[in-house]
Order: sequence, then structure tokens, then C-alpha cells
Amino acid sequence: MNDSVLPIVNEWYQDPQGDYLMVIALDEDEGIVEVQYFEGEIEEFDLETWYAMGFESSEAPEDWSGSFDDLERDDLGDTDYPMHPEDWNGPADEMEMLD
Repeated sequence: MNDSVLPIVNEWYQDPQGDYLMVIALDEDEGIVEVQYFEGEIEEFDLETWYAMGFESSEAPEDWSGSFDDLERDDLGDTDYPMHPEDWNGPADEMEMLD
């Protein structure tokens, strides 16, 4: 192993070109690391390749929503009347009552 950092799920890294990525899955039995780049692309590496690539640990990018840049406000659902935890009593609250 070289000086590369261990891949940890839900942690951010930067590749040598400065691109941000997050480890989204790790299968140690198969030796596979699955990452999602800031722009949304998903890629898999075997552990040998991961260590050879020279990724560095990083803080989350300032605007972590990079892969969601093309979303419109309407894509986020009903944001005019968001449900608050104190207003929610259980799954039945989400069902429409039949007449």
C-alpha cells in the first residue's frame, strides 16, 4: 500500500486533478470501491486502483449539491407546505382519507 488514504463510505476525497468525490459503497470481500463524483458520475475501482490513484481526504465541497444543479424548486416536492415533525403522527397522516 502507498500513502493513499483508506476509502470510507460517506467521506469526501479529491483526486489528483482536484475533482471531488464521495465513497458511496465499499465491498471489502470483493475489493471494490464505488464513488460518486461531485458532478454526479458514478465509478467503481478495485482497491489496488484506489490506492494507486492517490486520492486525498477532503472536506465536503462548499456547494455539496453539485450533482443536483439542474433541479428546479418544483422537483423538491411540495415546499409550500412542508410537514414538520410535530405535525406528523404516523403513516396514516400521509394517506388520503376516502369518502
